[in-house]
Amino acid sequence: MQDSPNGFDTPMLGLEREAWLAQLEHVAEEHGHYQPLGPNHVATLVEDKPVLLITFETMQSIQERGETGQPLGWELVRELGWSHLCILSDGDTWFRDPAVIAYFDRLSDDGFFEEFDRVVFYGEGSCGYAAAAFSLAAPGATVIASRPQATLAPSIAGWDHRYPQARRLNFEGSYGYAPDMLEAAESAYIIYDPSQDVDAMHATLFRGQNVELLATPRLGAEIENSLLEMQILFRILAKAGSGKMSRSAFFKLYRARRNYLPYLNQLLNSIDGNRAPFMKAMVCANVARRLHDRRFLRKLNRLVQQADEGRLAS
Repeated sequence: MQDSPNGFDTPMLGLEREAWLAQLEHVAEEHGHYQPLGPNHVATLVEDKPVLLITFETMQSIQERGETGQPLGWELVRELGWSHLCILSDGDTWFRDPAVIAYFDRLSDDGFFEEFDRVVFYGEGSCGYAAAAFSLAAPGATVIASRPQATLAPSIAGWDHRYPQARRLNFEGSYGYAPDMLEAAESAYIIYDPSQDVDAMHATLFRGQNVELLATPRLGAEIENSLLEMQILFRILAKAGSGKMSRSAFFKLYRARRNYLPYLNQLLNSIDGNRAPFMKAMVCANVARRLHDRRFLRKLNRLVQQADEGRLAS
């Protein structure tokens, strides 16, 4: 790939909102465009070819997530020479603003998405909802959505009480019910933790021959952060952009959880039943041997000591 474009290496973490937006606008205008979409949304385009990554992100999550304070897609712009369209929201809005809807209608009518060999949509949570919903504007796209809501319309998802403010939003009309908007996608991958009941209920609403439900037990409500810390999220997006994404490709990458201590701790805590001490000891021994982790070695020693004390007591 060519050298990193000017501006992409500028740290943006910790800037005040207006300074951060000014830097974002500077880089975007240098390599594409920057467009406010109403009072709570912004679109930035960094244009290259031949793959377009579209991410939906909140301004807050960008500042909380990484070391650069930059949109996710800029990493792939640097490494792979892709184009990147970032739709930013100030807080969780589910991107239901008429200005955002009109923007995607305009891009679709202008044939913008047809300029690219492949289009990939990505987002998590409210942004995952948007990634699925707005994919309708680019038929043939690949969608990667982590913990997406299908809708928050009370008539369909009245059981989701987590976002009372979202009940005032209009989930009807254009790009409304996310599962239906996937009909034109080439493929869609819904990543969720089945132990998170409400997330799992939303996931089951995403159906269709082009939809794959990818269960990631024990990652909880921080799937995106976990995939980033396992260093596989960008690889998942890269596979989607190269047309090599599949269920088996995902789970091959997801084997990285075997070296991810937060997952291993959750695995250990989830073991119960009559054979729990033995199974926990097996997990601790495996992790201590492979990763040379002293915490798991200490846990193993405690389990062995408890077993010895139990034998002596009997």
